[in-house]
Amino acid sequence: MNSIASINTIIEQQPYPLLFATISGSHLYGFPSPDSDYDLRGVHILPVQEVVGLQNGAETIEFSELRESLEIDLVTHDLRKFSLLLLKKNGYVLEQLYSPLILKTTPEHQELKVISKDCITRHHSHHYFGFAATQWKIFEKEKPHRVKPLLYTYRVLLTGIYLMQTGIVEANLIKLNENFKLPYIPDLIAQKLADVEKSTLSNVDAVFHHREYERLRQCLQEAYEASTLPEAPAAKSALHNLLIRLRIKS
Repeated sequence: MNSIASINTIIEQQPYPLLFATISGSHLYGFPSPDSDYDLRGVHILPVQEVVGLQNGAETIEFSELRESLEIDLVTHDLRKFSLLLLKKNGYVLEQLYSPLILKTTPEHQELKVISKDCITRHHSHHYFGFAATQWKIFEKEKPHRVKPLLYTYRVLLTGIYLMQTGIVEANLIKLNENFKLPYIPDLIAQKLADVEKSTLSNVDAVFHHREYERLRQCLQEAYEASTLPEAPAAKSALHNLLIRLRIKS
């Protein structure tokens, strides 16, 4: 069984209808190692009787399995929970929603993407500041240094800067670097693509990367300050109406 067949089988076996399912993680970011897990993310829709009754359905479903030497990790949220996350400064759910690596879609998925443009605010920068700081600490702490947290650090900062500048969610580091043109990114990606998930860096210039980390953090701060994105989301009413319509339909 190949990887796509395994993934599709898992998608088809989910207990509730899916609004969408996409691929996230390193495959979305543009630098999967040969042994990288497949991170699947999506939204399910609980039926009315599992929301208003005493026996409530699962707001979040998590599933992990090894199939044909392929680690597959699936997480889906009920549309209500996902909508509440969209109304917060949560970059993860935006990236999952707008991932171009689509496994399952519906007309309402496309509708949700249109609505969610009004969820993007300048304060999403805080998500990317925090995520980058976490990844940088991992990179600094581990000896020898690993390529994965360093790539994650750069990916996160560039995604945040680009979001502040354009209002567009772009999580793929290769595509981001077409705009930013950082000369060291292609080599780091090549190392990640060629080796195992926990591969380490040889002859890494940690001082240089620390300077770049601080420089890009400053760029993100400046992009936040100059951003014309709104201060608060304006999609609550539209998300509410979509949720009610789909809940009744279910």
